[in-house]
Amino acid sequence: MPLLRDLRHELGSSYLLDHVDNPVSWRTWSQDTLDEAVRSDRPIFLSVGYAACHWCHVMAHESFEDDGIARLLNEYFIPVKVDREERPDVDALYIAATQLVAGHGGWPMSVFLLPNGKPFMAGTYYPPTDRGGQVGFGRLLLGLHDAWVNQRELVERQAGELASALSREVHFVDHLAPFDETLDLAAIRQHLREELIGQVDADGGFGTAPKFPRPSFVEALLEFDDPEARAAVTRTLDSMSRRGLYDHLEGGFARYSVDANWHVPHFEKMLSDQALLARCFLRASLTLGRPDWREVALDTLDFVARDLRRDDGYASSLDADAGGVEGSHVTWTRGEVEEALEESGQRDLLNDALARWRIETPGEFEGRSIPRLRDGEPFTTPPTLALAHAALVKRRGSRVQPSRDEKVILEWNAMIATAFLRSGVHEVETLGIDLLRSLATSHFTNDTWWRTERRQAHATASDVAWLGDAMIDAFELTGDDEWLHAANDVARYVIDHYWDGPVPTTTSPHDGAGVFSQSDLVSDLSTRPKEIFDGATPSAHAVSTRALARVALCGGDHQLLVVAQRLVELAGSLLVSHPSAAPDLVAAAGYALEGVEVVIPGVPGDWAHHVRSMAMPRTVLITGSGTSPLLSGREKGLAYVCRGGVCALPVSSLDALDAQLRAVGQSWRS
Repeated sequence: MPLLRDLRHELGSSYLLDHVDNPVSWRTWSQDTLDEAVRSDRPIFLSVGYAACHWCHVMAHESFEDDGIARLLNEYFIPVKVDREERPDVDALYIAATQLVAGHGGWPMSVFLLPNGKPFMAGTYYPPTDRGGQVGFGRLLLGLHDAWVNQRELVERQAGELASALSREVHFVDHLAPFDETLDLAAIRQHLREELIGQVDADGGFGTAPKFPRPSFVEALLEFDDPEARAAVTRTLDSMSRRGLYDHLEGGFARYSVDANWHVPHFEKMLSDQALLARCFLRASLTLGRPDWREVALDTLDFVARDLRRDDGYASSLDADAGGVEGSHVTWTRGEVEEALEESGQRDLLNDALARWRIETPGEFEGRSIPRLRDGEPFTTPPTLALAHAALVKRRGSRVQPSRDEKVILEWNAMIATAFLRSGVHEVETLGIDLLRSLATSHFTNDTWWRTERRQAHATASDVAWLGDAMIDAFELTGDDEWLHAANDVARYVIDHYWDGPVPTTTSPHDGAGVFSQSDLVSDLSTRPKEIFDGATPSAHAVSTRALARVALCGGDHQLLVVAQRLVELAGSLLVSHPSAAPDLVAAAGYALEGVEVVIPGVPGDWAHHVRSMAMPRTVLITGSGTSPLLSGREKGLAYVCRGGVCALPVSSLDALDAQLRAVGQSWRS
């Protein structure tokens, strides 16, 4: 079977391409690889990472480029490399195993498997030799080889025990206690609020270092109009956008902060983070009347459009390292700022520039400074410092730049399309429409959706559900039937390829067991995981619920709405007991159980724009002159607010429409 190095011209993953010249004889994950492991009676060493991962680079340099370690891997194991962004289904299965074995997960992920794919040992980063209490990778390989040869029965028994625990972990939703009561979403949202308020700290955010942005947590708190919730949202969004997590010269958010006060970021930038955070800042700006947060969102989208754009979509990430040094493209010394301003003839702006971006001597990051805003500084660079900003950007552009992972991931591109479409800026909205049309060509062939433009890995449930959700955003913006029909097709694809068991109907609403993360067209994993817990991105369960419910509401499809409601029902006991484990599902449940349709017949105009300019969760907008049953028989010049199959009296003025929307909104803001 071909080695990774033999496939270099077929690979679309920057992460895999980085490893083709290793002395390790890497294979890709496939049924052929599993068959080879069985034939050769060797265990599999599975290494999972991604291109922007700093510690992945470290382990690669220390171990995978070492001839001695490579000899051990090649002789005693079948070494396999997987890009977690390309195969999130493989990653999800084995990160669960790693968490069970090691008590934590992360990347690089290092998993040892029986030839049939069952894990028996797992960890993350290993140094090449014993260091700091960690076993060296070379010694670990020798020890596991010895166990494989001399203690095979013990290894296989351990794999069997782990497989049982793993099956329960990746099918958690199947083991939830049945919930037969009517869900009280208001009470669930209140419970979620209490959990989140208890986690917010003085610097904003949720939890200790390393601190990750959790936009779904922020959006959950936007449901509440009380001082404590508003303060938590404000503290979190201001801290994330004004400190080192945000790139104040070129835009965009880093992946996370290594400290608790958002000062020192892990410098990689992921497309998914830009999309989810831009959406969050846009909604928060509308809800709390903070135009500067809208500036954050638009600046983030501008970064994506400028630095991640490809002909067929948007690249997945920028690396944390540049020239092998973490963050070297971002940090500054006072002398470097002074040189850049002198070169551009802006020496007189030095003190103001140093003060605005807090360039200090010595800096707090290895003697260098990470730009962040001084208290009281506006988010957008003031005109008086525009030339200084341009000079620093120019100087930064002359440095060694981080590498870019060129993969066009369907899920993340659909996410960014939704952010573009919600921007309220025509030129940016057009980027979203153009992107959706491009994805329909680049990621769809032979009636099959693919994870990336290379069409080598099948789309996950999250890929397809996010796409359907974005198509509904396009329908709300344009009123064009093109998008409603396309979203319906995508919803059917979710049900056809990811649904577990009988599909529920209005006459048998309790049928079926939810969505698998992985398509039924994939056959190289021993089990099909289900994803119920939200993490850095919404779970497949949550985004499927939201997408199916929104498609159903826009199309008046009661059968499809029942499918979304069944997804909520399956997770009912989790939502009641631990809503902070699934905040995106709490939000999605609102569409499935409490969805509101605002119907404005005719060409989208001022009324439709007015509705879109409001922060209205759990609401869909049906406009245009298309085939949605909700438009049938409805008069142009009037607006209709409907909920649960019942519509209020039509209104003919914006004031009357606002009154109806406020009445509905009373149940959303506690």
